Parts: sequence; structure tokens; C-alpha cells
Amino acid sequence: MVRAIVGANWGDEGKGKITDVLAEDSDVVVRFQGGANAGHTIINDYGKFALHLLPSGVFHQRIANVIGPGVALDIDKLLREYDELVTRDIPRPRLYISDRAQVMLPYHIDFDRFEEERLGKASFGSTKSGIAPFYGDKYLKIGLQVCQLYDKELLKARLNGAASQKNAILEALYHQPPIDVDALYQKLLEQAERIRPMVVDTSLYLNRALKEGKRILLEGQLGSLRDPDHGIYPYTTSSSPLAGFGTVGAGVPANSITDVYCVTKAYSSCVGAGPFTTEIFGDEATELRNRGGDAGEYGATTGRPRRVGWFDAVATRYGCMVQGATECVLTNLDVLGYLSEIPVCIGYEVDGQTITDFPNTPTLMRCKPVYTTLPGWNANVRGVTSFADLPENCQKYVDFLEAQVGVPINMISTGPKRCETFRRR
Repeated sequence: MVRAIVGANWGDEGKGKITDVLAEDSDVVVRFQGGANAGHTIINDYGKFALHLLPSGVFHQRIANVIGPGVALDIDKLLREYDELVTRDIPRPRLYISDRAQVMLPYHIDFDRFEEERLGKASFGSTKSGIAPFYGDKYLKIGLQVCQLYDKELLKARLNGAASQKNAILEALYHQPPIDVDALYQKLLEQAERIRPMVVDTSLYLNRALKEGKRILLEGQLGSLRDPDHGIYPYTTSSSPLAGFGTVGAGVPANSITDVYCVTKAYSSCVGAGPFTTEIFGDEATELRNRGGDAGEYGATTGRPRRVGWFDAVATRYGCMVQGATECVLTNLDVLGYLSEIPVCIGYEVDGQTITDFPNTPTLMRCKPVYTTLPGWNANVRGVTSFADLPENCQKYVDFLEAQVGVPINMISTGPKRCETFRRR
């Protein structure tokens, strides 16, 4: 059995927490795309953690944690994250790295930063983690797979080939010094030895696990609206955060995914540039941002203040559709307890018409939200773990969102801790 946990919106929906909850009855947790450009915040009995590359099953010692071939593997950041867990008295997790995963190189991060600086106000709001240059090289076939780290002649040849192209761009476009291939080569050899015990054919491992009846959980990064094909292009990431890509990025059969948990907040938030129809500003935004989550709405990777707004039923319905959601998970419900009235976006006004289907980016940039207002519950529901114990207006709010999205909301979170999440049905 394979289940996928993915985001319905712009990312930052609370997927790490939900993965941590569902990992309890899983045997394997797999990261299948993205890199260290986004973080999953988890609060459990060990403390508070922001995971960037490690799968969110690392706190469960019986679970195998897999970094699939679709991941942008920043070895330095992975090892630092792994070592930090150990220094905080977390038992060493079982971690397997795909021998086909591609390696994030220092110059990918440099190129990301140089390009954002060159674009200035026209930048895409990148986290400057090297993601776009990395995936560009992957599809240009000048990237570097983990397995190639263990063939010294091949490694040197691959680095020299890539550097010949990169150095021309560094000089002509960015006016930067060339790549020191020898220094990079030596660094990669050292990194390769540190991760050698973890490197396996993870696709073979996962398919064997399936035949043995093991329960596999796929953990996605970001959300539907950041998908390069179905999202708000070009304000997207460079890998697909859709559950459908999980079969590719993890290496499991396409017919093996039985459940898709699509996570959304009880309001909206996002980090990065691009149209955000329900965004609010000023004191209203500051209040919501500061109340959001355990430490407010600030990016787990960048620390940047997240843009915030009211729940967008149009975007969330679309996000669940392209994910193929079998159920929706609602997080941060407790955050809205201070409001006497809560707006919900049920449509967009554009060119004199009201639409309820999520449009392409040029149209989206002209859209204004159409709101309906629901009564708030003016009560603290933090830590409530039964739907029946929620205030009546809070229950009605959830029911309304469920009807708008068209996907059952079966799991609800009323706080950042593992124990503050419950199943409604």
C-alpha cells in the first residue's frame, strides 16, 4: 500500500506534521521531489524541528526513510541535518539514499543567487537554494548522479564538461570567477564516502517492500500551485509536487498509490512571488501571520514572513483536483479562533464575470476575490481532538469548506503538535 501526502496550495500547509502523524502506521517514508528549498516543521516529544531534506519519518526508529531519485540532494545540508538530529539525542534514523538521485552542487546555489540578483524586481522569489539551476542541469543531462561519485574518472569528466559551459556563463553574464573543478572534485569524493553506507538502489528496495506488504508513505514538498505544469507558472518550483509524480520521483508503480492526502490550511499562506488572490495586508495580515502556527507564519527555510490571506476555495478545489485527492487534511484551524467573522473566497471576479474554476496565470493576475462571510466561534480550540467538541460555528466552518472543495475533510489539526491532530471520520 502506498499513500501520498501533498499540498493543495502554495506549500507551507503543514505536511510535515501530517507525515509525522501518519508515519506511525507506516513502514517506509519517502521524499520524492524537491530539495532543501522548503522545510517541514515538526513538534513532537523530542522538541521542535525544521526538516529540509530528511523524510519526516526520522523520529520513528522502526521506519525506513528514503530519499528518492527525484530529489535534489544537497549532501552538505543533508549531513548537517542528520548530525543535528543525533546531537539532540534522536536515535540514528534508518536512511537510504537513491544511487540515482542527483547531486546539488555549490555552483547551482551560486547561479540561483546570481540570477535572482540580475532579475531584481522581476525575480521569482526563489529561496536561492539552487533548485532551478539544478533541475535545469538534470534535464540538460549535465547533472551528476550519486552513483557517479564512485567512479573517479567519470566524475572528473562530468565536472569538467559541466564547468566548460558554466564558466562561459559566469564570465559573460554574471561577471564571476570560474568554477574550481579540482577543489569541487575533492569535496565530492569526501562527501561520497560519508554517505556511502546509505546509498542503495531505492527503487528496488521500495518494490520489494511492496511485495512484502509494507506500508509506504510518499512525502511531497510545496503544493499544487507550485507545479511547473499545473501551477501558477512561472511562479513555480522546478519539480512536480503532485502525487502523480510520486511514482516517478520515488520509483514505485503508478497503480500502487491508494490514498492521496491533500493538506490545506484553514486560511491561506504562501512564500514567494506571484498572484495570490486572497492576500490581505496591513494590521489584518500582521495579526493573522503572528497567530499562525507555533511561531507565526514565517518560512521554515528562509525565515521570510509568509504572505497570508483568507481561505481560497477556488484554488484549493483545483489543487485537490490535480492532486487526485482522496481526502483533504485541514490544518491550523485553531488559528482563526480570534475572529468574529471569517471571509471565505468562493469565486473570482475577472473581466466583469464571476468564475469558480481556477484560471491560467495571466487571467489569475487580473482576478479579485468574491467572498462570503461565515460567523466565527470566538473560542480557543487549540488541542481539541474531537469534532463533536468543537464549537458549533467551527464545525459549520469545516463543513462549508468541505462542501466548497468537494473532497472529504477527514483529518483536522488544532495545533502544531502531533497529539493535536485527529480524524473526524
